[in-house]
Amino acid sequence: MNRKIVVLDPITPQTAQRMRELLPTGLIMEHAASRDAAHLQEIVADADYLVSGQIAVDASLLAAAKQAKLLHKWGVGVDNFDLDAAKAQGITVARTTASNAKSVAEAALGLTIALMRNLAWGHTSLRAGEWRPTSLPKASYSLFGKTVGIIGFGAIGQNLAKLLKPFGGRILYNKTRRLSPGEEADLGVEFATLAEILKQADIVSLHCPMTPQTKGMIDRAAIRTMKPTAVLINVARGGVVIEQDLAEALKAKEILGAAMDVYEEEPTPADNPLLALENVVCTPHIAAMSADTFVPTINQMWGNIDRFNRGEPVAATDFVC
Repeated sequence: MNRKIVVLDPITPQTAQRMRELLPTGLIMEHAASRDAAHLQEIVADADYLVSGQIAVDASLLAAAKQAKLLHKWGVGVDNFDLDAAKAQGITVARTTASNAKSVAEAALGLTIALMRNLAWGHTSLRAGEWRPTSLPKASYSLFGKTVGIIGFGAIGQNLAKLLKPFGGRILYNKTRRLSPGEEADLGVEFATLAEILKQADIVSLHCPMTPQTKGMIDRAAIRTMKPTAVLINVARGGVVIEQDLAEALKAKEILGAAMDVYEEEPTPADNPLLALENVVCTPHIAAMSADTFVPTINQMWGNIDRFNRGEPVAATDFVC
């Protein structure tokens, strides 16, 4: 008998077909048509395995999935999962560790340059019929020689450090466990405290997970310790930054600008004040999306589910709880 995977994220028929073509024998797949809570609870009723990228999986949704035995993250961060509820229900949780590290690091670099050089603003204003090369919304700065502070230094942060090397600036990093001197030398990075990074960096790039310790970490007080010419890049999780504080700081020109791919609420409301500011670049949580990594990531996820389906453990590196 085939076991059913339910993908909770609404996806296109084309994406669903590509995913089905990669399914191992003995597995079938359905997917959500919307984010509506009632719809999600309905489609998980007979699911054996759940997959979610950006959809929140809370206790009520898990309770509706009465026969589900595995919840798999389509990505890395599991802050949108109620892990306690999953554990209480006997549901194993896994993820695709490091699957999007290079893609997100590359996107962070792209957002940084687009922001610092006013490229995104130039594109938007030109499409609006405006030719404004002499009225930039903020000063345009080169990335070469700048100090970059990377907060959170897992696979994504380390890949960003590698991309930044040719720009010749200082690279500061912060993480719970400091690297060895040899590792730091290989990557060309220096350890710094959060306070030191905020004070010294020209670019502060967030790559930390969402935890009770990092929630709201970048608030108005933290922003006020940054250089007035500094920029903030967030491709981590929206809740790490208090958006209202950031918007007010940007309006007051306490920092130069910000680039955001993630938000406190997703989809972010159209009236999010950050969307109206010319010194902000915003994208809709797409930093991890790359056609180059689609097949390897799906194969990694399907491989874990297939092993679990055959009574074997998921890959140790992908096991969460």
